[in-house]
Amino acid sequence: MPRSGEGKDRDVRRPPARGDLSAAVVSALERPPGTVRLPDARTAAAADPYGDDLHLALALCYELHYRGFDAVPDTWEWDPELLRFRASLEKGFLDALRADLPRPGEVTELLDGLLVEPADGTGVSYFLRDEGELWHLREYAAQRSLYHLKEADPHLWVVPRLWGQAKAGMMAVEYDEFGAGRAERVHARLFADLLADLGLDPDYGHYLGACSRQMLAVNNLMSLFGLHRAHRGALVGHFAWVEVTSSPGSRRLAQALERLDAGPAAVHFYAEHVEADAVHEQLVRHQVVRGLLREEPALAPDVAFGIAATDLLEERLGGHLLDAWQAGRTSLFAPL
Repeated sequence: MPRSGEGKDRDVRRPPARGDLSAAVVSALERPPGTVRLPDARTAAAADPYGDDLHLALALCYELHYRGFDAVPDTWEWDPELLRFRASLEKGFLDALRADLPRPGEVTELLDGLLVEPADGTGVSYFLRDEGELWHLREYAAQRSLYHLKEADPHLWVVPRLWGQAKAGMMAVEYDEFGAGRAERVHARLFADLLADLGLDPDYGHYLGACSRQMLAVNNLMSLFGLHRAHRGALVGHFAWVEVTSSPGSRRLAQALERLDAGPAAVHFYAEHVEADAVHEQLVRHQVVRGLLREEPALAPDVAFGIAATDLLEERLGGHLLDAWQAGRTSLFAPL
């Protein structure tokens, strides 16, 4: 399979709708901006805030800020009607998260808790390492491709909203994520190679229509935080969760891929993250988070919310994957 994955000429194809909200967006994007009326806030508020329909609709709105869709004008990105509709979807999602996390906790305690590795872990990376089959790894990679083919892109939105130590630390981590000046080492490029080793399509956005609602929610969260300056603290919290938890999980995933002879590029992606993210964890904790809270201490609750919301959605994703696989069924919305 060709190792593509990054070309701008490979715009994302719009996936089939999963309900009235996503159908409205799919239909709107077939017409010129400024000619469509989308569902009102009351309709959006009635939707399941964690459901397939709302999260596919949000994902469609957010993708316009990344690479866009095939045959959809770039000017849709800032269409006022679409932004109004997107805001109503975001409100439902955020309100649900805040209701589920009324007291997220203190930043330091949350981060310290993420560093504790259970003696007998039962999460997805443990399952894949110890008993996962190749089809489990292929599904996992397809789900994660929604983020990893644009790895670190959503976090760049926070950079102009930081300064001093927090900005310097953030850019040190991002420089690594984008290959330290070498295109072949960009982490999104490495993940495209992983997909090819697993016999999957490495093109950007190819599996958008296949991803579960739980994966869509994880992916949408970082775009929501990134696109709003008001949520800069939450995005830093999200980023901290990712970097603190990445190294041990990546080690187990590399071991799973080695056990199943998945291929050198597949193993390399996660092996690369074991060492790199151990360093990143220190940078994020001591420079980015600490630097931000030194400059803007009032953002501590937002940072905590970002950590807790990410943890909640990742837990739900993990539970969904394990429930499906242990029952012998696919975790995907649509088959590979």
